[in-house]
Amino acid sequence: MSFTYLKKLPTPAEIRARYPLSEQGRAVKQARDKAITDVITGRSDKFLVIIGPCSADNEDAVCEYVGRLARVQEKVADKLVLVPRIYTYKPRTNGDGYKGIAYQPNPEERPDLETGIITVRRMHMRAIEEFGMSPADEMLYPENWGYVEDLLSYVAIGARSVEDQHHRQTASGFDVATGMKNPTSGDFSVMLNSIYAAQHPQHYAYAGCEVETSGNPLAHAILRGAVNKRGVSQPNYHYEDIMRLMEQYAKMDLKNQAVIVDANHSNSDKQYHEQIRIVKEVMHNRQLSPDIRRLVKGVMVESYLEPGRQAIGEHIYGKSITDPCLGWDDSEQLIYTIAGMC
Repeated sequence: MSFTYLKKLPTPAEIRARYPLSEQGRAVKQARDKAITDVITGRSDKFLVIIGPCSADNEDAVCEYVGRLARVQEKVADKLVLVPRIYTYKPRTNGDGYKGIAYQPNPEERPDLETGIITVRRMHMRAIEEFGMSPADEMLYPENWGYVEDLLSYVAIGARSVEDQHHRQTASGFDVATGMKNPTSGDFSVMLNSIYAAQHPQHYAYAGCEVETSGNPLAHAILRGAVNKRGVSQPNYHYEDIMRLMEQYAKMDLKNQAVIVDANHSNSDKQYHEQIRIVKEVMHNRQLSPDIRRLVKGVMVESYLEPGRQAIGEHIYGKSITDPCLGWDDSEQLIYTIAGMC
């Protein structure tokens, strides 16, 4: 056979029962969900900053980062809602390489999915219960939603997943803000059609069941840049790009029109320090145009304790083993700059 079935994994219900979120944690999550929802719907004029490691590869380092972020959140609470990126699955273009802590709790050992699922849940719970910061994660595998549905306040659908019907349909059942990235081609119409599908009820097969969803009115756009046919990165965060997206958005029957600008990936060509300049340009354009201010609700920044990246096995605490990230000092200063430009 082409498949070798190694072992049966615990169900989402079993994992949630073994590792329940506390009553205090549920209250934190509910309040954070509302704060983020109010930004997306326009009831709040605060600005979202979704920030953290490219990949959450070390529980202690990630939780230290979240603790620092929580202290900054207290200082900018009147202007910003900070959402820690705790991305536990890492998409790989060719299938090789580190696939995230959910697969490999220890990047130097063999995959262990059951331990990985538990590690993911524990890390998200720590962010909520120890630091009052409900996180964001990318939903690379839709069937895993049940393991974290009571923990996440923001979900991203990645550039390689946004064209997939299963991701679109599953996003229509999420009850939190969900960003749909433009595909690597940069085609806005693909992203907008994905948002449309996510915002409307769907009827399909999910996790071995026939299901119906209610539609997710909080589905919105994430601009992450594109790659042309020659493999060259093409940014799409500039004034003209936002205005073009605004025109296309207006032609669709979409609720809560909103955009998050991802400052890394193809927008920065993975030149991580360029994220600072890109975010400042986004904030400047919001100051120039009331329309852009209404549409652009936040930014995404890849950031960790230490700047840059390292190879697996180098063991530099708090330094990315996937894409390079801003270090903490630059990240903290950037947050204060964003608050000052709101």
